[in-house]
Amino acid sequence: MPTTVSPRILIVDDEVEITEILADLLSDDYECLKAGSAEEALGRLGEGEFHLVISDITMPGMSGLEMIPHVKQRSPDTVVVMISGMQTVESAIGALRLGAFDYLMKPFDLRQVEAVVKRALEHHELVVAKQRYENHLEELVEQRTAELDRALNSLEGAYRSTLKALTAALETRDSETHGHSERVVTYSLRLGREYGLNSDEMKSLEFGSLLHDIGKIGVPDSILRKPAKLTEEEWVRMREHPLHGQQILRGIEFLQGAARVVAQHHEKWDGSGYPFGLRAEDIDICARIFAVADAFDAITSDRVYRRAKSYEAAAKELDDWAGRQFDPKVVEAFHRVPKEDWEELHRQSLLPKADQFDVRQVMQMMESRLEAAMP
Repeated sequence: MPTTVSPRILIVDDEVEITEILADLLSDDYECLKAGSAEEALGRLGEGEFHLVISDITMPGMSGLEMIPHVKQRSPDTVVVMISGMQTVESAIGALRLGAFDYLMKPFDLRQVEAVVKRALEHHELVVAKQRYENHLEELVEQRTAELDRALNSLEGAYRSTLKALTAALETRDSETHGHSERVVTYSLRLGREYGLNSDEMKSLEFGSLLHDIGKIGVPDSILRKPAKLTEEEWVRMREHPLHGQQILRGIEFLQGAARVVAQHHEKWDGSGYPFGLRAEDIDICARIFAVADAFDAITSDRVYRRAKSYEAAAKELDDWAGRQFDPKVVEAFHRVPKEDWEELHRQSLLPKADQFDVRQVMQMMESRLEAAMP
């Protein structure tokens, strides 16, 4: 059988007779200790836990009223009951305002003393139980929050894997741009961080950059893989891919920001882009940042018709087209990134990737998504 610990009561009064009377009355049921001053009482509080402090208001040195805040600071769960004479009844009411639970009037009615002490200790039990519950609740909240964070991180990882799979599937149809999407994600994120995007914008930029050409799944192979120059009619079909991409991503809540990048990544600062002819700041900021990163990758990557150009050539071309094709402020942010950073990002992008994807399965998923999205 577990042993029951008797509640501990500290009785504080400069009159020894008062402390003796109260201790005699209460010691059969409770562990009672005595103190002759507020200073002594505070010292005893440092030695152990007390459930209840019964203290006179008027004492030499620190008064009982002055002692209350110190008790609450040192032992917040301890309940305080004040002793008051008729002449200090207003002080007793003031004690309640300072945090005392109740007060006893001199001369004592012993039955009243027992009743007040019982209520005070019941209140203490409620306070402690409430504190235990709150602590337990906080632990549960922390535990559930940690579990939710792990679940969200896992889900976000699954999203990224799926989106990378979609991109890898698309790039099997366009061998000339193999690895382009992952490179442009890397460049876009570095440029977005330099520009000062917030975390939500960075996610939109990341997913939008990764999926920017997803709409090309709606472009026939005869056009996408044509080795010769496209006809005007074929260019019309090719320029539909931002709208195809927007349709594919429509209704996916966590890709709303990415969908704007997909839809607007061929818009130009001067309004001459497509498919909407947007201009300047009407173009989504993530799409404007992507446009610069995309151009940098295109200039510094090998193509069938030309070799990759240098960083310096790419930087000059971006300057030449700032204010026409590109947002001048984004180009300025590009130049704030050290050349060595761009070169290191390019070098990292050339390292072999361990991830492999089931391309056929992903292609089927994409084609089904496009078919469902088309009017």
